[in-house]
This record gives sequence, C-alpha cells and structure tokens, in this order.
Amino acid sequence: MPLETRALGQTNIEVSCLGLGTVKFGRNKEVKYPCGFSLPSDQEIAKLLDLASSLGINLLDTAPAYGSSEQRIGRLLGNRQDWVICTKVGEEFLNGKSFFDFSAAHVKYSIERSLRNLHTDYLDIALIHSNGNDLQVLESTDVLESLMALKQEGLIRAIGMSTKTVAGGKKALELTDIVMVTYNPSSTEDAGVIDLAAESNKGVLIKKALNSGHDCVDADKNAARNLKFALDYRGVSSVIVGTINPAHLKSNVSAVA
Repeated sequence: MPLETRALGQTNIEVSCLGLGTVKFGRNKEVKYPCGFSLPSDQEIAKLLDLASSLGINLLDTAPAYGSSEQRIGRLLGNRQDWVICTKVGEEFLNGKSFFDFSAAHVKYSIERSLRNLHTDYLDIALIHSNGNDLQVLESTDVLESLMALKQEGLIRAIGMSTKTVAGGKKALELTDIVMVTYNPSSTEDAGVIDLAAESNKGVLIKKALNSGHDCVDADKNAARNLKFALDYRGVSSVIVGTINPAHLKSNVSAVA
C-alpha cells in the first residue's frame, strides 16, 4: 500500500504523511535521544535517502542547528525536484552549544547559506526555529518580516514556525503558512493549535511523535501506536520522524501505510 500524501494547508505543497528528520545526519552532541549514536557515513545516508524515496517519503526536515545535516543532504540528494525540503532559521549550533539570532541580517545570511548547502535555488519550507519565547520572536524580532520578503523573492515557497508554546502556535497560524508542533500520547498540549490549523486550512507538521525516541526504546508497536495517534488527528499534514536505521524507517512506513 503506497504512503499517503496530504495537502500542506494552502501552500500547494503535497507532502508524504511521514517525513524524514535528519538531525542524526549531522549532529550527535547535546541531543535528547535515549541512546548515543555515531554519525552515519555518506554511503549510509545516500542509501537511506534512496530507501526513503522508494518507500514514498518526499519530505525531508533539516536545520542549520543539525550540524552538517544540510551540507550532507545537498551533497548526496538526487532528484531535487522530487523532494520537499524543510529547513529552519534562528538557531545555530557551534562548538557544542546552541545560540539564537533572529535579526534580519542573520535570517538573510542563513537562508542564502541553506540554499548553498542544499545545492538548490529554492526552499520548499523555511520555519522559524523557536528559542521558547515564541510570541516575543514573532512580534518583536525581524525574523517574520525577513522570511516574508525572501518568500516574495521566490526563494521560499512556504514559511512557518517550529513552536514551543500553545500561544506561539496559534499566533504562528495567524501570521504564517505552517506550524510544527509536538504531539504524542504523553504531550497533547498542542491539540488546540492543530484544531485551529484545521479550521483555518493551515499546514501542520508534527515533531517528537515518538517523544524523541523515548516512547519506542523497547517495542516497534509503541512507534506504530504513536504514529497512528498523530496521523489520525484531524488537521495533521505529516509526522516527522528522524532515523538513520533502515529497518526502523521501513517499520515506520509499514506502520502508517
């Protein structure tokens, strides 16, 4: 059974209901997964991308804060036109520490760097990478206006925010095309944001559906439960799950297909 695709709100972008998160392509320091891991080789990433494509996945989620993830995707990804690439602005990861910069100059620099890193002349999705103060970032920094200008230039197809608060998620829906929110059986606070998105026909991407791996350490059935929990919720466009394990990727696709 093929993997379902869903409309991403009003963006005219169709995404596979399961997306591939790529933190583990480029960063294994200061992450919150239950087990440590080594970064995969280029060959391993290339094979995983080919596998994802063959399974019907078209959505890749990356960010400058994911270490070398963008650079490796740009180097190894074929058939750019077949993929929906989502990256972010605002968070940087340098010398083992995160820092945030939402200034107009940094946003422009970050998007131009992402275009170079990803070997592309457009980004399908650019999300604001929240520092936790969603409303302050949206209302009192240059980031939203800067992204809108870059979208107007044709460098970005859709903009949104990866949020950390319910109020921030609702404000992001008012001002942008897409939200990325946390939703899993042990974290349902953002349900109201998803409901609002469904009412206003905005795109919803789900992060941490497996609770950063903590909900499926021992059993694939828990992964299937959590994925179904998120995807069955009205308004959800796609669930982003990060993995560098081909067996886990196949299992996740089987669970939702």
